[in-house]
Amino acid sequence: MQLALEGISKKVGSETWLYEMSLRPYAGAVTVLLGATQAGKTSLMRVMAGLDKPSGGQVLVDGHDVTGKSVRERNVAMVYQQFINYPSLTVKQNIASPLKLRGAKHINERVAALADKLHIGMFLDRLPAELSGGQQQRVALARALAKDAPLMLLDEPLVNLDYKLREELREELTQLFSVGDSTIVYATTEPGEALLLGGYTAVMDRGELLQYGPATEVFNFPKSVRVASAFSDPPMNFIKAVRTPSGLQLPGAIAMTLGLPERAATAAADLTVGLRASSLRLQERSGDIAVSGTVQLAEISGSDTFVHLSTGVGDLVAQVTGVHHFNIGVDLVLYFAPTSVLVFDPQGDLLLAPPARKR
Repeated sequence: MQLALEGISKKVGSETWLYEMSLRPYAGAVTVLLGATQAGKTSLMRVMAGLDKPSGGQVLVDGHDVTGKSVRERNVAMVYQQFINYPSLTVKQNIASPLKLRGAKHINERVAALADKLHIGMFLDRLPAELSGGQQQRVALARALAKDAPLMLLDEPLVNLDYKLREELREELTQLFSVGDSTIVYATTEPGEALLLGGYTAVMDRGELLQYGPATEVFNFPKSVRVASAFSDPPMNFIKAVRTPSGLQLPGAIAMTLGLPERAATAAADLTVGLRASSLRLQERSGDIAVSGTVQLAEISGSDTFVHLSTGVGDLVAQVTGVHHFNIGVDLVLYFAPTSVLVFDPQGDLLLAPPARKR
């Protein structure tokens, strides 16, 4: 199915929850709504589902206006943050409920197949209350998949699970989505989740739709500082810079030679450099820029170490591969390649992205 939102907006009292936006999620693909809490993701999903009516604009399905139709009149499956299952029904009965409603055949076989895919086949005769949180969410996902709706909406379905369960279910969902025909809209606050699920990403911030496109393209070519901020974990480092004839100069008289586009010449002198935490290294390579700083904090996360430094160009966060120990207060030099930076004009719009990522 082709879902299209045309000029959608949503106001509640004097507050604007969704500013006017248009969005056409790609049919049969995964579209991730990415943004911080209160970015407008849930509000947009409720409009898509028919749970809320927009204050302005239209919701179209295959060219037909369904703006005024309730959720009961639409063939939509939705999974929420909380595990919503029928408490008095067994796992088997929960998964079978949408199949029975539409008079499907071979219900037992369908239920068994979905349960096996989500690794809950051994729990079919149990009640939801007898399961762990992760198992309950798997039941909710299986029931949504059983509905086989042309539009499936998932509103941060993994947020209440522990880290290990989230990682496990992400991989399973990626595989399940790749073989289905449904149009999937998936909301998350985590940039890594958007990249893992692939497909397309719509970046939202404070009720605005900032950018929509293939996930890797939006990540590599964020059209603005706001998009780059939303699509970076850990947060992107932003450094104020001054344009020079040969490129840029950072605070501390650090010169960078860059081939800025012609339109940069018409911009004001003050620019912003965006530097991902993963672009900062401990080892120097030919042509690198060196930044000296003092360690404020060092955190080990999985197989990476996140180092927070106070430097002459501002506070920076470096994502260093491997497990390292850094004493707080020690001096440290980090390096990055000039070609790894993004450059934004005074209005916050993208001027330059790393050349290695150009299509």
